[in-house]
This record gives sequence, structure tokens and C-alpha cells, in this order.
Amino acid sequence: MASARVGVVGATGAVGTILTRMLLDRGYDGLRLFASARSAGKELHGIRIEEATPDALAAGGLDVALFSVGTSNSRELVPHAVRGGTVCVDKSAAFRLEDGIPLVVPEVNGERALEHDGIVANPNCCTIPLTCVLKPLHDAVGLVRVRVSTYQSVSGAGAQAMERLRAESQADHDLRMDWDFDGEEFDEESKLREETRKIMELPGLPVSATCVRVPVLVGHAESVWIETEEPLSPEQARQILAAAPSVRLEDFPSPGKAAGEDEVLVGRIRPDRSVDGGNALALFLACDNLRKGAALNGIQITELLLDRVAA
Repeated sequence: MASARVGVVGATGAVGTILTRMLLDRGYDGLRLFASARSAGKELHGIRIEEATPDALAAGGLDVALFSVGTSNSRELVPHAVRGGTVCVDKSAAFRLEDGIPLVVPEVNGERALEHDGIVANPNCCTIPLTCVLKPLHDAVGLVRVRVSTYQSVSGAGAQAMERLRAESQADHDLRMDWDFDGEEFDEESKLREETRKIMELPGLPVSATCVRVPVLVGHAESVWIETEEPLSPEQARQILAAAPSVRLEDFPSPGKAAGEDEVLVGRIRPDRSVDGGNALALFLACDNLRKGAALNGIQITELLLDRVAA
């Protein structure tokens, strides 16, 4: 797989730089990097950056391209790459909820990646860790309802947002809600609900989300409350999650502990005492949103695709 022809589109962004570094660390040679005209001609990790134009991407020469360029740019560029014979793994919201396009977390529904027609969507950076935790619990006892509050780092808004936080005085730090608002909820909240339903293949699952941005550079955290069909004790939940792929038990998960890690940290697993009957739990999780929340998940999808080519 290391000799596969892989491209990163948006290589100079917050996620793109992590993607590039992780692919190089995995031994991928022949990596091609694409970015805007502003970055074209420069070098990143000794690789010359090409301009991400429709013609350049339609020219082919790639087995898989990972896109981290935002929704509008993905809608413009991805179809040209597909036309050139490249399978596209897209990080943006452009294709996630479209019928016929797989939305994939490899630990949850990896087999769906192989059902693509040229595009595989990489989920939201909060949906990925959430479904990694929900899937094994659902398989064990069935989910009835999910409530989640997110505490998302500024890196989820891009490299410029990170620079703004670094330049900001501590006195100016505050929670933000910097997503599109329809008068009732933010699009980030509806994404989290609909993406979770699609990935888990539970279209009727009640999911209520409240999302906020916190003054943290890297690492998203989530408070999660679940109701289940069958009783589930905290001890049973810990056993289930300890055996789950890409999940690590941690007494007190935090963005700082998750930063630089490739696993979803989960802890504070306890009864939800607002619900009678022993069929409800509360838990807390944290994840590096640039790694497992974005780059690593895309690489795992890529490797599923390349495994099929190699077979």
C-alpha cells in the first residue's frame, strides 16, 4: 500500500498537514500534495505542492485523494477528480448525507466504504468519536435515545482560528457558537444527529445535540447520555468499551490527554439518575479532532479502499 498513488488536497490546512505527516510516517512514497494557488510551488516535507485546479485533478494519476478543503471547494473539485478515475475521501460536509455515498467510520461500518461510486465521505469530527463509543454499546443492549453536548476546540474551525486564539488575551476567552443557525439549532447539531443515524443505520434514533466551541487549541470533548433497551451497568459498559476498537478507558478524559493520540478516550461512566430502571448511563469522551476526528479516520478509509485494490 505504501507505493499506492495517494494525494492530499488541502495539504497546507490544519487537517491537511496532519494527514500529510501521518501518511509519510506510514511509509507512503509518491505522495502528491495539492493546495490553493497561494501555496502552489512551495514545499511541504520536501514535496512540491501543486495547485488544486479542476484540470489538475481530472488528469488522474491517483488511486485515492483525501480532500480537506471545505464544503464549497469539495463540491467544485471532487467531481473532477472522480472523472479522472480517482476515488475521493472527502472530509467536508459536501457529500456526507447524500444518498448512495457511504459515510464511514471504519470501526463502525467499514464495509460500507467498499460500496462507493467514486466518493466516500469522512464524518464530522464529533460524529466519529461518538459513533466509536455508541456502536459497541448499541450492539450489546440497543440504543433508545442519545443526548450529547460537545465542547469543541478551535482547530475544528481551521488554522486561522487557531492563530486567533493564540493571539487572544485570556480575558477575551469565551465560548463560541460559530456555526450556521436556522433559528432553532446550529447546522453542527443537525449534522451530528443525521450523521450518527446514517453511520449507525438507525434512521429513527432520537439524538439531541448542543454544540459549543471552547478556547482550547486541539481536542474535542463530549458529554453523552444514553438510554438503552436493556439494562446496562457502568461496569458492563466499561467492559464493552475496553474491548472496542480505537477506544481507551480513561478515568477523566480531556482534550489535553487526547491531543496527539489516535484513540477515543472515554470515562466518567455512571448511571444517569434522571432516568429510572437502570437503562440509562452518562459518560464523557475526548478525541484529537485533527487525528482520529479527521485525518486518521480518512487514512483508515483509504487503506480499506487500497486493500481491495491490492486483493
